Amino acid sequence: MKQLSVKKREVDIVIISDVHLGAFGCHAKELLEYLRSINPKMLILNGDIVDIWQFRKAYFPKSHLMVIRHLTGLIAKNTKVVYITGNHDELMRKFVKFNLGSFKLVNKLLLDLHGKKSWIFHGDVFDITMQYSKWLAKLGSFGYDLLILINSFVNLLLNGLGREKISFSKRVKHSVKRAVSYINKFEETAAAIAISKGYSNVICGHIHQPVMRKISNSHGEVMYMNSGDWVENLSSLEYHEGEWKIYSYTDDPHVRNYSEANKLLKSYSHKETFENLLKEFQLR
Repeated sequence: MKQLSVKKREVDIVIISDVHLGAFGCHAKELLEYLRSINPKMLILNGDIVDIWQFRKAYFPKSHLMVIRHLTGLIAKNTKVVYITGNHDELMRKFVKFNLGSFKLVNKLLLDLHGKKSWIFHGDVFDITMQYSKWLAKLGSFGYDLLILINSFVNLLLNGLGREKISFSKRVKHSVKRAVSYINKFEETAAAIAISKGYSNVICGHIHQPVMRKISNSHGEVMYMNSGDWVENLSSLEYHEGEWKIYSYTDDPHVRNYSEANKLLKSYSHKETFENLLKEFQLR
């Protein structure tokens, strides 16, 4: 039987953040399926793409390496790729303003889209623990990664029992008053600065909370957006034909249809994957 062809979905701009390649909780396989199912004119990587804090030499699965290979492949094909640094990949801030072909590395980005200015940055600048107690932030990151690992094991058992999956961290975020307060303050601070600068949109990552909402104060109004993450929410922000929307992998039938139709998940050995990655770096 002839297999039906499924075309890539056209998107003007895609923003992803908080992928955490190299960490146990990263859903690299799902991200790879998503990236391969779309044809973006511009891809913005808004921080914490590679988790240098949690990086372990003994743990970097093929699926994680293949995400990097796909990103370098986009650059080789002259797709605009902007990498905005975050806290988990802060070492890359030493190389800010580095440009290579269609790729550039920055700390923040300002886009003018149809007369509306969008201010894009990771958001860790608002995190007090990052500014004054980095060791505490790293400890919290380790605890979060451990929680995700335990959560994965629990969900595996629940799936075997035919029960619905649960998210420990989401329950914590929505039930602990200090967590809710932190998220609200983060969003309001980002919005207040954007309003003072006269921007229409402010786009962040960092807090793993996908959202689009208008925030106003006595000086004006701005659209606050967050791209979420690829640890729990498997989400991104997409801009196409003049409109922003939150993308959710779990709600997208196209990505699975495309993956099945094009047999995207061919298994490569680590050696083959690494050799292919090196080829991608030979930019035309």
